[in-house]
Amino acid sequence: MRVLLVPTTSEAKLIARLKMANISKSFGATRALVDVGLEAFPGEVLALVGENGAGKSTLKKILSGAHLPDSGQMWVDGNSYNPKTPQAARQAGIAMIYQELSLAPHLSVMENIVLGVEPTVGPLVKWGEVYRRASEALHEIGLGDIDPGMKVRRLSLARQQMVEIARAIAFDCRVLVFDEPTSSLTSSDIKHLFALIRRLKDRGISVIYISHFLEEVKEISDRILVLRDGASVGTAATMGAKASEIVSMMVGREVEQLYPRSPRKLDGEVLLEVNKLSGMDKPTAASLEIKRGTVTGISGLIGAGRTELMRAIFGLDQIKDGEIKFGVFRGAAKPVTQWSRGMGMVSEDRKHEGLALNLSIADNITLPKLSGLGLTGWFRRLVLPSRQKKCSLQWINKVNIKCSGPAASVASLSGGNQQKVAIARLFHADVDVWLLDEPTRGIDVGSKAQIYELINELAAGDQGSGRKPKAILLISSYLPELLGVCDEIAVMDRGRLSKALPVSQWDEHKLMMVATGNLKTEKGRDPRNL
Repeated sequence: MRVLLVPTTSEAKLIARLKMANISKSFGATRALVDVGLEAFPGEVLALVGENGAGKSTLKKILSGAHLPDSGQMWVDGNSYNPKTPQAARQAGIAMIYQELSLAPHLSVMENIVLGVEPTVGPLVKWGEVYRRASEALHEIGLGDIDPGMKVRRLSLARQQMVEIARAIAFDCRVLVFDEPTSSLTSSDIKHLFALIRRLKDRGISVIYISHFLEEVKEISDRILVLRDGASVGTAATMGAKASEIVSMMVGREVEQLYPRSPRKLDGEVLLEVNKLSGMDKPTAASLEIKRGTVTGISGLIGAGRTELMRAIFGLDQIKDGEIKFGVFRGAAKPVTQWSRGMGMVSEDRKHEGLALNLSIADNITLPKLSGLGLTGWFRRLVLPSRQKKCSLQWINKVNIKCSGPAASVASLSGGNQQKVAIARLFHADVDVWLLDEPTRGIDVGSKAQIYELINELAAGDQGSGRKPKAILLISSYLPELLGVCDEIAVMDRGRLSKALPVSQWDEHKLMMVATGNLKTEKGRDPRNL
């Protein structure tokens, strides 16, 4: 195993709160974990990172008692640990905070906190004890204002997550595992969560933090463990660890630049023009120009109207006022028409509207453009499987989709590979205008790096082959991504879109200030001087 940095002398003297040694697990012919080792010490945050399919989920399920390992050993505070069920893991002090919360929304806060381990006298629940434990746990995490008798469904998503944490600490949690805890949180919620994690550290709890966001990992963790292809490939002390080196360990190759930028011509023709566009709710009088060879980003808080703007442009949402000009075409159009004219979209919700999960990879890639895949004349609508397979293989290789073949179900793929299928669809349709709504949300760093490379390639074009640059409109909540990928950025604030300014005139602070309505941009002015 490649080790960047070993634990410090003081850590080496500690008995690991959690130790996993030589953990292996196979599902049929697939080896999900191969001799994985892990140590988490009291009062530290250990970050667990790796691409989708690296083995993080399987390791987490073994730790939680949901899966039994094929081989290997585990210890908690030096004592053998072999949970057969999640309840047994919880009783041993191992608690999980999943990305998809596991609360019962119809029950009260206190009922959720003690669910499965209710204090009883004979067949009767000791409700006074339930209320006391729940109230103490809520106060411990700074949520003393929540009524333990309140129904969980009445709480915000961030507060529901805090209830899960209260459930963990109410019963002597010793190891707390967070699985992508910030994927649906606002920046203020994330700050609150990180402050709570630091308080848990001070209590001596070991925290295992699973995340795709390396900036978060570097902010909150003490050490980093990298998994790749089911094996441990290295550990590092977070302080001093370089993101490029961590990414290289994750993907198994050197990544010279996470945000590649080839020479681009930023004065290309305007392919898409939006003038004072208003939706039924949002946006409000939004104006924007998208040029060939330019990546234009839209920043803003969740609910600001970014997605509504893109959906209105693509014809998914109704327009109340304003104009859309796409090439020689003016006015709103249905999505099927926009596809035929050369505009494609990758939805932020790939599971429910971005992909047809019940269909194959080949079907998903070729759906927008079936011409050339069948016979001519009266039979041109028939798709020949051999042609569809050959065509889809081209794009599977182009965007590096890891799969068993074109006939595989999209539902069987990891999140990152599902997103690549959605992107391959736009390659196949050969569109000029790419609308990308949160294209890297919920996927691993390796897949992100590949998508950034594709976006760079699209914007740069290829003079040698005669392939013209594309025009890209990119929505992202991840500010480093916008600043690293885009040529210009506009900010949406409560439905209103700012002037798009060169990326050199922005930084994360100014983007957030404009997004929260604390700064107003003016045409041609540098936001750093506002």
